[in-house]
Amino acid sequence: MASVVAEDQDARNALGESEIPKATICLWYDTEAEAAARFYVATFPDSAMGAVYRAPADYPSGKAGDVLTVAFTVAGIPCIGLNGGPAFRHSEAFSFQIATDDQAETDRLWTAIVDNGGQESACGWCKDRWGIAWQITPRVLTAALAAGGAEARRAFTAMMTMGKIDVAAIEAARRG
Repeated sequence: MASVVAEDQDARNALGESEIPKATICLWYDTEAEAAARFYVATFPDSAMGAVYRAPADYPSGKAGDVLTVAFTVAGIPCIGLNGGPAFRHSEAFSFQIATDDQAETDRLWTAIVDNGGQESACGWCKDRWGIAWQITPRVLTAALAAGGAEARRAFTAMMTMGKIDVAAIEAARRG
């Protein structure tokens, strides 16, 4: 990132070379990496904004001064949002799986994503307005599937009928 310019001196100083994570997920956006990062930081616990880097010169998908990359952490995972233009689209082949503790947390995260221009899918999956797939997965579902046997089969069968996961329905399926 030596070829890009951090938005301000504090942002440059906040992430020294020794603090750059060894592995970082890079998410490609057309032009809205910063908006996406700000949404994730406002929505998910253990999330934070990092430096915003602006392009020092024109590039195929933008102009000098445009936001090029944004460093952020979402649910404890270091990420870089790259404004690379419309060449590549996201798919469900990559998703964030977020473990939730109860129905209230499941509802809050699901609703935040879907109501912000996202779309519902099946089995706890939804997609945000930028095309990133999210699995909003209550821990009770993961525990039921890990239990194996009839309990797992009942919970799995119940899950297959759901969009957003219904914690009470999974708990009922576990009990038989």
